[in-house]
Amino acid sequence: MKAVQVHLKGGDLVLVDREMPEPETGEVLIKVQACGVCHGDAVAKEGTMPGVTYPRIPGHEVIGTITGLGTHVDNWKIGQRVGVGWHGGHCFKCPACRAGNFWGCENGLVTGLSTDGGYAEYMTAREEALVFLPDGLDARGAPLLCAGNTVLGALKSSGAKAGDVVAIHGMGGLGHLAVQFAAKMGFKTVAISRGRDKEAPIRTLGAHEYVDANATDPAKALAAMGGARVILCTAPSGKAISALLPGLSRGGEFIIVAAPNDPLQFHPGLLLGSGRSVKGWAGGNVPDALHFAMLANVMPVVETFPLERAGEAYQKMMNAEVRFRAVLTME
Repeated sequence: MKAVQVHLKGGDLVLVDREMPEPETGEVLIKVQACGVCHGDAVAKEGTMPGVTYPRIPGHEVIGTITGLGTHVDNWKIGQRVGVGWHGGHCFKCPACRAGNFWGCENGLVTGLSTDGGYAEYMTAREEALVFLPDGLDARGAPLLCAGNTVLGALKSSGAKAGDVVAIHGMGGLGHLAVQFAAKMGFKTVAISRGRDKEAPIRTLGAHEYVDANATDPAKALAAMGGARVILCTAPSGKAISALLPGLSRGGEFIIVAAPNDPLQFHPGLLLGSGRSVKGWAGGNVPDALHFAMLANVMPVVETFPLERAGEAYQKMMNAEVRFRAVLTME
């Protein structure tokens, strides 16, 4: 099979010929149809987290079809269309698993980091990592497995109610999906980005207001609206995120789903006495995200690339040159 892998920490994405993997006990073989290109793939490429071994095939926003079954796979059949996200499986033995906290598994697997992912024509996955795909979800839906799942989970975890002002900071792969979900959930949705070039498409996706951070102080703009109940931060800039804090309403909350390299810096007085809070968020319930997306007609806007152009797709994603999400297709 064809695959794109990283040979060593910090190495390039290289197209290679690999033997097709064989599903082991509790695993299935998946013919990959599409795989989203996510900023999280930089962890595999650069080795910025412990536990990444090389060579490694990245990719954790996978849509495909089961073509083979390992032993003791009871809940899945050949021919079923499935998705695979970050969660790569768990051990069922550690205290976290016994408590039902599979994301906290001490021996948990992470797709594209500790196991090979979807930058390939075929991949294997543990059966507990699979999600059933709703009818009608095509290759464009691959980013829902991570980006969509993350932002929907973050919004659902907030205290916002229908009619509240919810601001989305950053109009990339995460942000454009967050705008759609926020609007469908009944929030007054405010998009914040730099420049006017994204305003028209973002309003089409459901934003009620658009703030150009190059021309207007976003925090003041939000304060003029009465303050945001939630600011969902999807742009990886600690400086830009910090400057937004005064735009929160009393009792409002920052939810950070990006991973800025620079620290957040703000005076604690902006939190004291106002009830404002700051939290991070990762993950969510993937089946919920898929079904909500299909029900509410939320769909990623993607630019597709063939597998052999994975390096180009990755670089365009890292440089924020994709409108709005890159997806590798194997057909």
